[in-house]
Amino acid sequence: MRTSLLWALIISLSQPALSWAEHLHLVTGDGYAPFTGQTLPGGGILSQVVQAALRQRQVSSELDWRPWNRGLLMTLNGAYDATFPYVRSVELDKDYHYSEPLLVVRQHIFSRADEEYEVDDLPALAGKKLCYPLGWQLPVAIQGMVEQGLLTRHAPVGLNECARLLLLKRDDFFIANGPLGEVALSFTERSSAEFRRSQSAFAETSLHVLVPRRHPHAHRVLQRFNEGLALLREGNEYQRLLGRYLQQRDEQAGR
Repeated sequence: MRTSLLWALIISLSQPALSWAEHLHLVTGDGYAPFTGQTLPGGGILSQVVQAALRQRQVSSELDWRPWNRGLLMTLNGAYDATFPYVRSVELDKDYHYSEPLLVVRQHIFSRADEEYEVDDLPALAGKKLCYPLGWQLPVAIQGMVEQGLLTRHAPVGLNECARLLLLKRDDFFIANGPLGEVALSFTERSSAEFRRSQSAFAETSLHVLVPRRHPHAHRVLQRFNEGLALLREGNEYQRLLGRYLQQRDEQAGR
């Protein structure tokens, strides 16, 4: 009888440790095309990459959509196992572990064609209005300018809104990864000649999955994910995934 009770106790205690490996509850935000977006094929290219990497290690996942800040806080408070995609920052370092990079990006300044701004001349931005979505991490130099009151930041829920506000002249510029900014501008359905992308760019940044440091299995979750991501790349599945996404996006645009 005691032996049976002992085994029952061992099994019951082992269940929480097993559950994380079988299924993860993920959250991301909308309006971050082409990386994440509810209307994008598969929820965006990085939504596809993250879930495909987990499948490589036989981990199923469920993806929810929340406003960026809310999803981040809900992950920290244990409602979700992980969130993505995020850039490294001092603020996030305190509460989260980072996965291996999902993607390395270079951010540019996007403005109207008649206003030229360059990353190597940031003082020229003083007094201007910046649009940068809520929950996104600004480049360090730009964050410093905002904190000093040299820039006014408007923070809508997504980058597409920044492109629209730029067109309406309510904001002067936004900052985004090259392809990401181009996609946002395309949604305005205006000629690309009306906009300008800076020739210079901020230092390369990488996008990651975040797992809270307080998660009871944080290191094991990250290990499983990183192993899956490595397998995805080693077998060229990562590149095939990117190719399929671009094809799906073209088909979606042609409907």
